[in-house]
Amino acid sequence: MNRPLITVPIGDPAGIGPEIVVKAMAVPEVVDTARVIVTGDSNILRQAVRICGRDLQIHIVDSPDQGDYRQGILNLIDLKNVDMDTFAFGQIQAMCGRAAYEYIEKSVQLAMDGQADAVATTCINKEALRAAKIPYIGHTEIFGALTGTKNPLTMFETNGMRIFFLTRHLSLRDMLDRITKDNIISCVEECTRALQRLGVTEGTMAIAGLNPHCGEHGLFGWEEVREIMPAVEELQKRGYRVAGPIGADSVFHQAAQGRYNSVLSLYHDQGHIAAKTLDFDRTISVTNGMPILRTSVDHGTAFDIAGTGTAGEVSLVEAILLAARYAPHFRNDL
Repeated sequence: MNRPLITVPIGDPAGIGPEIVVKAMAVPEVVDTARVIVTGDSNILRQAVRICGRDLQIHIVDSPDQGDYRQGILNLIDLKNVDMDTFAFGQIQAMCGRAAYEYIEKSVQLAMDGQADAVATTCINKEALRAAKIPYIGHTEIFGALTGTKNPLTMFETNGMRIFFLTRHLSLRDMLDRITKDNIISCVEECTRALQRLGVTEGTMAIAGLNPHCGEHGLFGWEEVREIMPAVEELQKRGYRVAGPIGADSVFHQAAQGRYNSVLSLYHDQGHIAAKTLDFDRTISVTNGMPILRTSVDHGTAFDIAGTGTAGEVSLVEAILLAARYAPHFRNDL
């Protein structure tokens, strides 16, 4: 079987994206596992090759079928959208925000047209997008708009541990209002479909507790008694394989040991801390619920070290490998 074809946009040219792309493409396991098409700017990538000291030939193509997928070759669709006379590392530039958006747009187009099996994204800068008057705050919103997906679903995967999020970018006060039986039921149904789309059909999803010791039957809070446990019981009646609530101080460890196929984290930091403490560099974001598969690094543009060649490529390597692993099983009809 052919290696899955993964398209990788280089991200904001002023950040570390181009450097980690170059470094990742010099990793033999990446080339052995996937066929990679990069969307970016040839001048930026030639500069990154020099900075990183990698022995790579940049092969410019118009489409994936023109690629040369051997070791030592970086296949590039060159959008020629960076003016090197005004370009600067580590600075918010409208030109770079626009360029980053166009790289994503091209990669999404390739996946939507069936020319690529998945997209593995690098890092973009929200302020640069705003400077370029791009009407989206980040990757998830861009992918939602470009694929016609109303509510893309985020899943983290770290060394085989999968984490979903009931709530994400909310204050703790506002988050508490979202911990309801109906919201949990709806989210678990959506997460189950997401797992099925990735080919994960076995195992049990764990629901994390909210309060210390899951509230101790109301001693430390009533959310578990009034909302979470009733949601779990109703889901079980409907045939869903769920367990919980399970104390947040143990559930992620248990999932990492293989007891559960995934964990529903109730709020942003609950799941983020667990994943990134386990392995910060290998915490990969998977965006589901769309007609295409997307994985991503979970770090920023690191403007402070851009252009130095010191950025680590581990996260992008893992994002490409994860995309290649899920791509053969991915279904967009659920």
